[in-house]
Amino acid sequence: MLQTRQRMDTQGFVLLVLLCASWGINQVAIKVAIPTVPPVLQAGIRSIGSSILVLMWMRFKHIPLKEKDGTLFWGILVGLLFTVEFILIYWGLEFTHASRSAVFLNTAPFTVALGAQFFIPGERLRPVQVAGLVLAFCGIIAAFHESLSLPTRQMLLGDSMLLAAAVIWGATTVVIKASPLARIAPSKTLLYQLGCSAVLLPLASVILKEPGIGALNILSVTSLLYQIIWVAFITYIGWFWLISRYPVSRMASFTFLTPLFGVMAGGVLLGEPMTFKLITALVLVGSGIYLVNRK
Repeated sequence: MLQTRQRMDTQGFVLLVLLCASWGINQVAIKVAIPTVPPVLQAGIRSIGSSILVLMWMRFKHIPLKEKDGTLFWGILVGLLFTVEFILIYWGLEFTHASRSAVFLNTAPFTVALGAQFFIPGERLRPVQVAGLVLAFCGIIAAFHESLSLPTRQMLLGDSMLLAAAVIWGATTVVIKASPLARIAPSKTLLYQLGCSAVLLPLASVILKEPGIGALNILSVTSLLYQIIWVAFITYIGWFWLISRYPVSRMASFTFLTPLFGVMAGGVLLGEPMTFKLITALVLVGSGIYLVNRK
C-alpha cells in the first residue's frame, strides 16, 4: 500500500490538472458523438472497451484478479454507485441544460470534504480550506450563472438528478479511500467499476429507449476511442492511484477545473464562445485550490 501524503506535491498537482483537462475535453468528445451514439450507450460502450483494456493490463503486470483481499463487497458497491451516477447524469440532462449541470455536479467536492471528516482519519479540513472550496465553487457559478434562471418543474427534476449524481460521485471517492480498496492495485478498483457499468449501462440505455448506433464516422469513432483508451482506462487508473496516495479532501478541489477546461475545449474544438467570465472563473477556482492545498 502506498503511504498517504499529508498534502499535494508537484507530481500530484500536475497529474490532477492533466486529469481535469482530459475530463473537460471528454465533455466535448461525448457531445460530438451523440448524433451517432446516444449518451448512456456511449458510456456502456466505453465501459466494455475499457474493461477489456484493464484486464489486459492486469494480465501483463501479473496483478492477481481472484486474490482474496476482502474487497469484493466494496468493489461491487463502488461499481453500482459508479453506474447509478452516470445514469443520473445522462438521464438528468434530458430534463435540464448542460450549463446548469456544471454547477450541480460540482457540488461533489463538498460531499468528499464532509465524508472525509467522518470516515477518513487525518483529513479534517480547517476553516480556511473550507473557504477555499467555497471560493472555487463561486468560480463555477461565475462561469455558468446565466444558466441559473428560475427552473421549470422539468428542469428542477433534472437538477435534482444531477445533484444526486454529485453526491454519489463524492461518496464513491470517500468509500474507495476509507475501504480496503485503497490498499489494492488501482487497476483492480477500476475494474470493479467498469465491470458493473459494462453490464448495467447498456441495459439502462434499453430501458431509457435510446436509439441504437447510427452511421459511424471518423469523428464519432475517434471520440469513442478517446473515451475508452485515454479517459476510462488511463486517466481513471491515474485517479485511483492518486486517491491511494493523497488526501481526497484536498484532491477534490481540483475537480472544479473540469468544466472550465470543457468550456475552453468547446471554444477551441467546436468554436463555442469563450468570454471574460472564464478568466474570472479560473482566477476564483485557482485561488480556492491554493487555499485548500497551501501549507
